[in-house]
Amino acid sequence: MSFYVAAVDNLLRSEQDELTIGIILCKSRDKTTVEFALQGIQQPIGVSTYYTKLPEPFQGQLPSAELLQAEVDEMAARLAARGEEE
Repeated sequence: MSFYVAAVDNLLRSEQDELTIGIILCKSRDKTTVEFALQGIQQPIGVSTYYTKLPEPFQGQLPSAELLQAEVDEMAARLAARGEEE
């Protein structure tokens, strides 16, 4: 996780952006997986269970999975193009 957060900070984050955070999504809340993924991290970390459907009051307030995927795809293409330029 530290690698990806550092990459975003160095390659994508601008001065007006807030601090970069990392999110690890797991299929289940397996204590061993969490411990290995976060081993050696010195910064505060939160671990939580997530739900696949938002409560009614929050539905429509966050981007859809499709929109998030499009953003990820666009960023991957931009990073790939940047790598080809070097």
